[in-house]
Amino acid sequence: MSIGEWIRPRLLDLALRQMDDLRGPTVGEASGEVLEIGFGTGLNVAHYGPGVKSLVALDPKIPRNYPPVAARMAAARFPIERADLRADLTLPFDAGRFDCVVCTWTLCSIPDVRAALGELLRVLTPAGRFFFVEHGRASSERTARWQDRLNPLWVRLADGCNMNRAVDVLVEAAGFRLVSLDRFRHRGPAILAQMYRGVAERA
Repeated sequence: MSIGEWIRPRLLDLALRQMDDLRGPTVGEASGEVLEIGFGTGLNVAHYGPGVKSLVALDPKIPRNYPPVAARMAAARFPIERADLRADLTLPFDAGRFDCVVCTWTLCSIPDVRAALGELLRVLTPAGRFFFVEHGRASSERTARWQDRLNPLWVRLADGCNMNRAVDVLVEAAGFRLVSLDRFRHRGPAILAQMYRGVAERA
């Protein structure tokens, strides 16, 4: 294992634990057969409610040698299946397979986010719901301009993360209808703390 492979999950875990207070209101609403994209180090597992029957944990970089990941999966009340896959490629799941899709701080870093959202729509049941909490483009024009200026550098520094994606626009353009959307600023620098928390279904 390289030094980078050792450091990456630990830094990811440390950074994303700062948003733990936002997980419950999003993840806790999911039920049935669930697909989570951007599983990362498994921080969402403890926040799923009793209605979840099973979880497919999709991430092209699920850390294999970071003990907390295995521990979080083992503590789950439901079976978890790992899928080391990119969300923006054709997923090996039947159309209408999942009751819910969950996505937390992941749409920012998917190379072809439009393709990924199209796949999420395809694998949801007709009555399925998409639960997400993401950071993205600020509503303030001044902050958004700074996001646009700094994003090319940030993408290189932060493993492909984009700070200026308009999450609501992308979700609706993929064929979803927003059932609810909450925009707010979380802790941290304004360019990175603009949050989108929402629920979407088929348009």
